Amino acid sequence: MPVLVMKFGGTSVATLDRIKRAAKRVGVEVAKGYDVIVIVSAMSGKTNELVGWVNETSKFYDAREYDAVVSSGENVTAGLMALTLQEMDVPARSWQGWQVPLKTNNAHSSARIEEIPTDNINAKFAEGMKVAVVAGFQGISPEGRITTLGRGGSDTTAVAFAAAFGAERCDIYTDVDGVYTTDPRITDKARKLDKIAFEEMLELASLGAKVLQTRSVELAMRFGVRLRVLSSFEEQSDEAGTLVCAEEEIMENRPVSGIAYSRDEAKMTLISVADRPGIAAAIFGPLAEAGINVDMIIQNIAEEGRTDMTFSCPVDQVARAEKALNAAKDADQINFHDLIADTNVAKVSAVGIGMRSQSGVAAQMFKTLSDEGVNIKVIATSEIKISVLIDRKYMELAVQALHDTFELEKA
Repeated sequence: MPVLVMKFGGTSVATLDRIKRAAKRVGVEVAKGYDVIVIVSAMSGKTNELVGWVNETSKFYDAREYDAVVSSGENVTAGLMALTLQEMDVPARSWQGWQVPLKTNNAHSSARIEEIPTDNINAKFAEGMKVAVVAGFQGISPEGRITTLGRGGSDTTAVAFAAAFGAERCDIYTDVDGVYTTDPRITDKARKLDKIAFEEMLELASLGAKVLQTRSVELAMRFGVRLRVLSSFEEQSDEAGTLVCAEEEIMENRPVSGIAYSRDEAKMTLISVADRPGIAAAIFGPLAEAGINVDMIIQNIAEEGRTDMTFSCPVDQVARAEKALNAAKDADQINFHDLIADTNVAKVSAVGIGMRSQSGVAAQMFKTLSDEGVNIKVIATSEIKISVLIDRKYMELAVQALHDTFELEKA
């Protein structure tokens, strides 16, 4: 039988009624002749509650025990989903990560998937099981301990299963009905996309779009897994949602497909550092060791052998970045006059694979922001992306203006 992977997020399984609704969707696909692998998240809010309990119990907790606690939410959902399907006379059973087994490395709370053997689940399919309900977000380490894949890891679980089992498609059910040109909460002109290329979705996910976890899109692109993002709360058709697919499946590429934003950004500037070979490594090495997620980087023109170095990072990592850089200064690894952190900035990005073949996107973007009186602090570009750092108070204005100037409301 062909295999279909269906993933239900926390809001889609938040109550018993919603689990029943999700189970009915699974039943429809079983009736079409699929063997179905269902990946479930914990019920909405449960993981936050479990994480809170861990933090309240132990300030400096053992990451192995953290995983043992926070992975339990998915176990509950998987069991309830399997029971609900059984009540519908659909042959189903639940699987925890270690039972599959979903093998990971031993990086607890942020493990990476290494292998998903298909023998156990395929054997049960051969015996007549129609649905394998798998607890998302969790796996097993080489030492035999429970691991978790990081927040949003159920998306990654779903894509990995689709790749391992050669699934026809991986459907991600969530509380939105697809991928939009930008956040509909910021502009009511935002339009749902029928299709979006892997590369575009990867950029949007990494730049602030919350629809899919970045790692899940990376996996889908690597293994060619066709993803479909759907709403759990609306009636479905074969054309529902947004299909994330290879660029070749999209007939015509617009220069810009979407506008992404991230309001929780900070701009950090090292004033007067030595302009010498190796200075960038001396700065960003300690930041990497401290786990700082550096994004935009700009170095000013040197004067008298000194220069300024600016970079952006998530605002909640500013304190760690300051600690790492000051420690490097105290150890005489780097020397700088001052370290300035601006925590009132936001990142706005235009994304589109059509940028590869069409010129003038940057000029149009910068003129639009200028016309709105928005000053650009930092610019970063790639082949299909242009990102700017601006004052946070102008973020929504910038998103709306760029959405209008690139006419993204038009199909």
